[in-house]
Amino acid sequence: MKRKLSILLLSLLFMLAVSVLVACNADSTSDTDTSNEGEESEDTNDTSGDEPLTLTFFSADGEEKSFDDPVAQKITEETGIKLEIDYPVGGNDEAIPLMIASGDYPDLIYAKGDIGKLIEAGGVIKLDDLIEEKGDNLKAMYGEQIDRLRNSVDDPSIYTVGTYGVENAYWETSGTFQIQLDVLRELGYPEITSLEEYEDAITEYYEKYPEIDGQPTIPLSLLGSDWRWLITVGNPAGFAAGLTDDGQWAVDDETGETTYKFLLPEMKEYFKWLNGLNDKGLLDPESFTQTHDTYISKLSSGRVLSIADQDWNIGDADAALVSSGNEWKTYAPLAVTLGDEYESQGLKDYGFAGGWGIAISATSERQEEAFEFLDWMASEEAQILVNWGIEGENYDVVDGKRVMKEEDRERMNTDSDYPKETGVGYYVYPYPQWGNGALDSDGQPITPDSEQDIIENFNDAEKEVLAEYGMDNWIEWFPSTDSLGVSNHGTVANYSIESGSDLEIIQQKADDLTEQRITQTVLGSPDDFDEAWDSMIDELEAMDIDKANEAMTQKTLDVMELWGTK
Repeated sequence: MKRKLSILLLSLLFMLAVSVLVACNADSTSDTDTSNEGEESEDTNDTSGDEPLTLTFFSADGEEKSFDDPVAQKITEETGIKLEIDYPVGGNDEAIPLMIASGDYPDLIYAKGDIGKLIEAGGVIKLDDLIEEKGDNLKAMYGEQIDRLRNSVDDPSIYTVGTYGVENAYWETSGTFQIQLDVLRELGYPEITSLEEYEDAITEYYEKYPEIDGQPTIPLSLLGSDWRWLITVGNPAGFAAGLTDDGQWAVDDETGETTYKFLLPEMKEYFKWLNGLNDKGLLDPESFTQTHDTYISKLSSGRVLSIADQDWNIGDADAALVSSGNEWKTYAPLAVTLGDEYESQGLKDYGFAGGWGIAISATSERQEEAFEFLDWMASEEAQILVNWGIEGENYDVVDGKRVMKEEDRERMNTDSDYPKETGVGYYVYPYPQWGNGALDSDGQPITPDSEQDIIENFNDAEKEVLAEYGMDNWIEWFPSTDSLGVSNHGTVANYSIESGSDLEIIQQKADDLTEQRITQTVLGSPDDFDEAWDSMIDELEAMDIDKANEAMTQKTLDVMELWGTK
């Protein structure tokens, strides 16, 4: 009885197994067919009737925005790719370390200065072979400057592409110090090239007009409460001393010698001047505590006579002033320095900067597709699209030349939401870009920002002031790009510093110290300035700042060797 039951049981089990195998085989065949269809679709890049492929992208710069504006839709139409973009919340600088700790990477990563950490962690791939095999657009774009993409002398691999233009023309400057157009008009259009003349101008206007529209006039306002301390406090000090834009460093472009810039006597001279402004009541008392929104609101009110800032940081205020009819309250850039012996570097050509860029993660299952997308972004078709928008919608072709539609041109100058809503200009940075000095295959500018366009787009108040000075463009106030020459070392601000290195640790300590001490010193009594400054220098020396100088000098020399500029 037992034996018969066992045989029956075995028979049932056998039949069940056969049934399962048949079902599995049918499912497998079905899956294989679907997979093959998908692979064929991807290989031919024919997305008709298919959902686009979504690539995840972390960008260390920007703001939350969906990839669905008209230009983004056109990019998807042409590439079959849709981006799901994530940004660090509140400027969180721990995003990359957290990413490394979790091992959870998006397909594409723009890490800015943290790219070195990703390379060390093995979180991103080398792009050399992909560039050689299928990077025709990237090779054409970078040309002889492709070596500037390489990581280091010890590891000359390419991990990133993009961020900065390759061929740049300098038809405008963000300005280091900027002054209201109405101040220039009211004072009879004076020449302002030194800090002393700058102070005289805002003082005279302030004394004549202590209030503007019923609110207290602010001679100079800064934004030193967050990371913009570097932009409006630290950087202008170097610019006034004739230094190039190398972040916290001063570089001898011939020898490569690099020094933590706050050690220089010129820095003491600049901040002593700023301390004097504060003591005279000419510096906004909220310069080191106000939020960005408060700062922009003040500028938008028209009562801030001068700033030490970059155009990209005040765009919302500029647009608000123009749209409200307060064009005379917008700003003119000035080539202001400590004195005649210093030369403003506002139009300096740094060459293609290299260093930072977009990388492809080591864990991405779509590495080839991600690379093909980046290579397409370097194509002429893509460059025209992201810079000009869509033909017939954002621009027309007239007599064979692209001409921006009047409404779009107007919005570009007055509406800060224009790039986000249309996508025009939004996908230039930090993607691969030819640069504003590049021409397409027809010899036309690749961007709508030719010098003539810039001049035509000046508001009426700017044009009137420029005419009074006998100029067409603000850059005529600055030493020319040709006279300043091309940087041999690029810019130290874009160098990747190894995570956990002595250089990284010492610089971080030094940056924290100088931001705190300089703020205190500027706001302190002039009688205490020298002692406070000397005390800060002693603290820097105690943390072995000379060791950091040596390490950064070597890094600068390595870059010059890698680029063949020394």
